[in-house]
Amino acid sequence: MVAPEDVKRYIAEKLDCQHLEVSGDGQHFEAIVVSEDFRGKSRVQQHQLVYRALGERMREEIHALSMQTLTPEDWAGRK
Repeated sequence: MVAPEDVKRYIAEKLDCQHLEVSGDGQHFEAIVVSEDFRGKSRVQQHQLVYRALGERMREEIHALSMQTLTPEDWAGRK
């Protein structure tokens, strides 16, 4: 079973994240991903970057992932 820490590590290995939170139950996960890589991209493109970072794990290990993707400026505005 995949742990939230594993999903966090998978994402962090491929994306330069300023902030990253992952929670979940082993199959269903929620993530908050803050990255400069999202700047100038649509929400769909941002999510595609995260899915690409997870690669085949999305088909094989992770059943569902709900995520919020933000630029560092968007994240700062939430605080």
